[in-house]
Amino acid sequence: MATKKSNPFQAKSKSSSGSLTPWLGIAAIVILLDQISKITIEKSFQYAELFPVTSFFNLTLAYNKGAAFSFLDTAGGWQRYMFTAIGVVASIVITYLLKKNATQKLFCWSLALIMGGAIGNVIDRVMYGHVIDFLDFHYKDIYHFAAFNIADSAICLGAALFILDELRRVKK
Repeated sequence: MATKKSNPFQAKSKSSSGSLTPWLGIAAIVILLDQISKITIEKSFQYAELFPVTSFFNLTLAYNKGAAFSFLDTAGGWQRYMFTAIGVVASIVITYLLKKNATQKLFCWSLALIMGGAIGNVIDRVMYGHVIDFLDFHYKDIYHFAAFNIADSAICLGAALFILDELRRVKK
């Protein structure tokens, strides 16, 4: 009686593919938290109103038509479409990478956070023409960090995890 041998290449490819669901779920949670927080701030604050929370942190309502640190904020409007397109393309590429590498947890965490943040900001650009920012950190009256939001925080955390994952990979 002949026994059926398994194909080692097929087994390897099966074990390297995992479910996309948990990673898309993480991105969806980021989007949900981001949008709920922005809606809450938008309904609770007037533009540029400050609510001091601590000696170094305020809540505020700010609009950003550009990218990080208001890069290209006053560029005339075309940047809205460019940053929206970048966010959409990045999300498509990230979805592909998540599907291909679904079992690499740290890598996928980083990408899911980045994708959730990117989509959260794309939603703002499409709906309002700008991104809603509200987290305002400062040092006395000397220095104000640019206002940001939960989507921005998720992108930064995702980028940090991505770097950590790459450093771990290089170390191996």
